[in-house]
Amino acid sequence: MELRAGQVAVVTGAASGIGLAMARRFAADGLKVVLADVEEGALEKAAGELREDGADVHARVVDVGERSEVVALAEDVYGTYGAVHVLCNNAGVGSGAEGRMWEHDPNDWKWAFAVNVWGVFHGVQAFVPRMIAGGEPGHVVNTSSGDGGIAPLPTASVYAVTKAAVVTMTESLYAHLKAEHARVGASVLFPGPHMLRTGLWESHRNRPSRYAKARPRKTPYRSLAQWEAAMEQAGHDVRFTPVEQVADLVAEGIREDRFWLLPESEHSDRQIRARSQSMLDRANPSYLESFILD
Repeated sequence: MELRAGQVAVVTGAASGIGLAMARRFAADGLKVVLADVEEGALEKAAGELREDGADVHARVVDVGERSEVVALAEDVYGTYGAVHVLCNNAGVGSGAEGRMWEHDPNDWKWAFAVNVWGVFHGVQAFVPRMIAGGEPGHVVNTSSGDGGIAPLPTASVYAVTKAAVVTMTESLYAHLKAEHARVGASVLFPGPHMLRTGLWESHRNRPSRYAKARPRKTPYRSLAQWEAAMEQAGHDVRFTPVEQVADLVAEGIREDRFWLLPESEHSDRQIRARSQSMLDRANPSYLESFILD
């Protein structure tokens, strides 16, 4: 699919980070961009900056965990522009769960699944049938993560489980689109290959009251800056991937109809091989040993 002026791209989680970088890249290619995000102030700021740069922008506050809000977004977009060519189901949160899995607050799981899994599914159901019916080339990009999408991350198990689900959902979507001979493609995005400066670290600021923790955290939430300082103090070299680089990967992947938007990384390749080999050997997951804590 060629990205060209006049097409319409919808991006969720678009007020900052990867989502905003993708919106900027699409706008630079001449697309009309629809920004959806739960954070109204940041959304208005992002939309305003894009308009100042000459982009055709439509913004709407949306909680992707609420099906009715995503359906309303689709109605709004089709009423405004009449078509959607690119859909990026990108909104995501970290759950803030602490301790062992059996100690987790159930609402940590409910909130993470509502946004990271149901949010993607809601986007697929609200937009894809219309994209297919429109008969024009289109593409869906679902944001996963190497943390879960490639290999388990037991230290953030809730997030990892949701991102693993996004991979399987997108594989199924790809197969269904092919079975329908649709002109719509699908890709799963693994942002990276290094750490990213995004709002994911502060997801708790937008946590809905319906998913409030039943009991307060034992430790304060840690910001990205605090985590980075701790890693450096421990002697670890922390590298970051610019979000603009991720957006370029997405645009190139859409043009080339690539399913796996997975940047080259020796670390990721080792994880994939170790997990696959464990399965082929029917062996215990020794690749998890580095995560096993006393």
